[in-house]
Amino acid sequence: MKLAFSTLGCPNWDLGTIISRAMEYGFDGVDFRGYRGELDIFKLDEFSTFAGESSQRFRDANIKVPCFSSSVRISADSDFDEDKNTAEVKAYGRLCEIFHTPFIRIFGGYFDKTRTEQAVEKTAKRLKKLATIAQDYNVTLLVETHDDWLDSYLLKMLMQQVDSQSVGLLWDTHHPYRFIGEEPAETWQTIGKWIRYTHWKDSYSDESAKEGYRLCPVGDGDMPLREIYAVLKDGNYDGYMTLEWEKMWHPEIEEPEVIFPGFIKFMRQLPAM
Repeated sequence: MKLAFSTLGCPNWDLGTIISRAMEYGFDGVDFRGYRGELDIFKLDEFSTFAGESSQRFRDANIKVPCFSSSVRISADSDFDEDKNTAEVKAYGRLCEIFHTPFIRIFGGYFDKTRTEQAVEKTAKRLKKLATIAQDYNVTLLVETHDDWLDSYLLKMLMQQVDSQSVGLLWDTHHPYRFIGEEPAETWQTIGKWIRYTHWKDSYSDESAKEGYRLCPVGDGDMPLREIYAVLKDGNYDGYMTLEWEKMWHPEIEEPEVIFPGFIKFMRQLPAM
């Protein structure tokens, strides 16, 4: 069992705190989704001028950086920016070389639901272009189950058209179940062959909340987390299970000092993979 946390959950921690807390709590890795208020971390000195030194700090602590979570969206609609996406994948590709990181997370984005087949075709074409860049850096782009790409059958269509070893899927285990009611076993059966990485969070249904649910400590909600874990275990999944506590977007939720060790405790009591 390989456990990591996303820096989305600790937006105020500096590198020293990130590393020390990862070691203290028993995490194996850290997934960078922003750092101290900057989402495009390749713009920061710690991940540009001094990236080598930052990488060495993680190696010295025996903490991996399994994924850089980018803001790239390959949507089929008007917010697509090919030049920006290309530059961002290259920037993270360079960081992956320095940090020995295998994955870059990207989003599928949004599209016109009345033109699904056209959207898949157009998105696949764009993804193939980015895949050639990823191949140059020996990394894998991971399309997350997010935005309008929650239905596993839609993602299966996309992956079949892309057909590249440089593209895989990131199963955000929360979103397909919470937003469209897709059962975990169905998700895995449909797209498990492409899943390389997973995000974890917990929540409970609340019709009074804006999104229809409220985030909560892992194990306290009504997400079928044990079932999801069993599906992964039976499917011989051997990748990371990364806590994505959305503190950056929801500053009112609990602090990482409470949530992070609670995630470790919950996961460690599950049957070993």
